Amino acid sequence: MRTIEVSEVTRLVRQLCIDANYYLPADLRQAFVDGQNAEESPLGKTIFGEMIANCDLARENNVPVCQDTGMAIVFAEIGQDVHLTGGSFEDAVTEGVRRGYIDGYLRLSVVGDPLRRENTNDNTPCILYTSVVPGDKVKITVAPKGFGSENMTQMKMFTPAATKEQIVDFIADACIHAGSNPCPPIVIGVGLGGTSDKAAYLAKRALLRPVDQHNADPLYAEMEQQILDKVNASGVGPQGLGGTVTALACAIEPFGTHIAGLPCVVNISCHVTRHAEGEL
Repeated sequence: MRTIEVSEVTRLVRQLCIDANYYLPADLRQAFVDGQNAEESPLGKTIFGEMIANCDLARENNVPVCQDTGMAIVFAEIGQDVHLTGGSFEDAVTEGVRRGYIDGYLRLSVVGDPLRRENTNDNTPCILYTSVVPGDKVKITVAPKGFGSENMTQMKMFTPAATKEQIVDFIADACIHAGSNPCPPIVIGVGLGGTSDKAAYLAKRALLRPVDQHNADPLYAEMEQQILDKVNASGVGPQGLGGTVTALACAIEPFGTHIAGLPCVVNISCHVTRHAEGEL
């Protein structure tokens, strides 16, 4: 049994909030370069160039890559051989988000109640997902999510008789109809199966996959490519101003489901699909 003080959790979450907002993953920056090369619209190519420059300037100057620094989504994998001491794990994560957003001069965008709409002024509460895994380590991933893209989320409860083509069309149409709202080129996360809430979780989790990787299962890898082809043929283009690259990647995460159902959730991310991870 390994003991970890929750103050270390706070320290790590604080740093990950800052890192995720300042430094885009290398695979995503490369996708910008590849997208610029593939884009046929001159304006689209220029937009990709601005995206690359913005990514590099944020890293060089240690500033947020986007003014909407999002709501903090935190995924924590807690080893079953870890003993956490010194307080509540959830409180430690929340404190880490509070410190990260204030110390990192990140925009504070969270309200404490959905109807009263009063800003908490520290970007809490965050969204925390925990899972217990083998081992004696704690892995934490922080994925800030802006709401220009989050508001484009779509869900459909298909019947088991739905065809693969109908599912592909629903996902592609959700992305195409989102238009410029999610700041394309987008990354598409899809949760398929489980229950409605599980599918939503899977869709969000799918956005953590490196953008240069397809699902290991050929069935879902083929669907991902079909969705990409449809979305990129739409002409929405970078920032919705027309072009041939509207989406950079599509990730489908499937899960077992009930014989009477087939939930599908589409969670769209903007071109700055941010996340940072660390381990204790």
